[in-house]
Amino acid sequence: MDPNSWYFCLKHRRVEAPGEVCRSLNRLGPYPDRASAEHALELARQRTEAADEADLRWEQQPGAEGS
Repeated sequence: MDPNSWYFCLKHRRVEAPGEVCRSLNRLGPYPDRASAEHALELARQRTEAADEADLRWEQQPGAEGS
């Protein structure tokens, strides 16, 4: 683990400074800075939406399973 990385704790709903982190099961990250960690939930939502859209495009291709 990088000692300069920031995390967002899902259990406590807060940003955690480098060296002060909860269990990996309860956190998102690492992030390069505090500002990125503060937006962890929004970043996760955006990434999930992008992955869902990519899955949908793949499934709609001719010859894809389930088409």
